Amino acid sequence: MFTEKDVKYIASLSRIHLNEEQTAQFSKDLEKILSYVKKLEQLDVSDVKPTSHVLPLKNVYRNDEIKPSLTQEQALKFSVEQHNGSFKVPKVIE
Repeated sequence: MFTEKDVKYIASLSRIHLNEEQTAQFSKDLEKILSYVKKLEQLDVSDVKPTSHVLPLKNVYRNDEIKPSLTQEQALKFSVEQHNGSFKVPKVIE
């Protein structure tokens, strides 16, 4: 059973500030959640296989295809400054 003292302790660990009304409400809410978990514990899950995800997952890969793109000269045409064939940008780390 969750007491208001438990809720205050959990809130302090979480760095959450609760007023007395919120503490009382969370105490009731957590008690409801625990009673639901107790119901779930009564289910027979012996035929249920363990899973890491509820949906079947698979990686979807696509083939790499070479497509037309800008040449180095075309790309550098849009830059404000260039240096040795590369974009020159302002230093952001000191």
